[in-house]
Amino acid sequence: MPNKSRASAAALGLAALLSPLSALAATNVVTSIKPVELLVKAVASDDVNVTSLVPAGSSPHNYTMRPSQRRALENSDVIFWIGPEMETFLSRLLGGEEFRERTVSLMHGDDVPPADDTDAHHDEHEEDHHGHDDHGHDDHGHDHGAGEDPHIWLDPVLALDMARDIHQALSQLDGADTKALDANLARFEKTLKQAEEDIQHRLEPLADISLFAYHDAFTRYAGHFNLKLDGILTLNPELSPGARHIAEVQDKLRKANQPCLLTEPQFNRQWWRTITEGLDITFSTWDPLATKIESDRDGYVNFLQGIADDALTCLPENAQ
Repeated sequence: MPNKSRASAAALGLAALLSPLSALAATNVVTSIKPVELLVKAVASDDVNVTSLVPAGSSPHNYTMRPSQRRALENSDVIFWIGPEMETFLSRLLGGEEFRERTVSLMHGDDVPPADDTDAHHDEHEEDHHGHDDHGHDDHGHDHGAGEDPHIWLDPVLALDMARDIHQALSQLDGADTKALDANLARFEKTLKQAEEDIQHRLEPLADISLFAYHDAFTRYAGHFNLKLDGILTLNPELSPGARHIAEVQDKLRKANQPCLLTEPQFNRQWWRTITEGLDITFSTWDPLATKIESDRDGYVNFLQGIADDALTCLPENAQ
């Protein structure tokens, strides 16, 4: 008669051996910012673990990584980021030999500098970026220099291109569930199209409202949904604007039709209160980094809808 204790011990030993194998079967993905994480979640199969580097309340332009986040990069199967024009803190690291081969930049174009191009840091951006011009969207200069605006995730057309790039990269990994990836991408395309139509209809009452943004992160969203963006407060979100630019913005605010300033939670609010003191302006806060959006398969679509909600608070009847 078999010894039950030995049988139980054997079963436990087998389980112990299988558990690491099961853990190793999961795919580890690291994303630079939350919006990229949302796009990965929209496309990825259920066995994909996603970690984002830039936490709530921080800026991807000048973030400093913790040691645990460096370890997450080391343990990753694939790394997704926008590119050196956006996450400047990652440029040297992802351009190195350790991470270059598993890093996917979601900003395309022949003129995009390599990740380790030191001229891509901070205010030295001089290259013209992004190869998605065939969608018919106006080009907008990035506030940090003369390059292309890197806030590509805020244009649903470009976000879909990003999702397709993510799908392609995940499909090439060993053991990828390509059927699930294909189904998830198809679902995302469908829900995104429906969301775009709904948002376009919801935003129609804003057609004559003069919108002003803290910096140009809002430009792509406004351009896609035909909103009237009349001014940008700062040319560089890391620096306070110069006196001449402040005077120009104040003049535009005075002449604007029902001006509304869209601020962002990542940056200091005090100086723009000084700029707008004495002016009849509506304020709204929106978050380009999707801080409070739940990270799930519908997260990106909910993110777009949430921005529409924030913009609609600019209507006089909705103003706080």
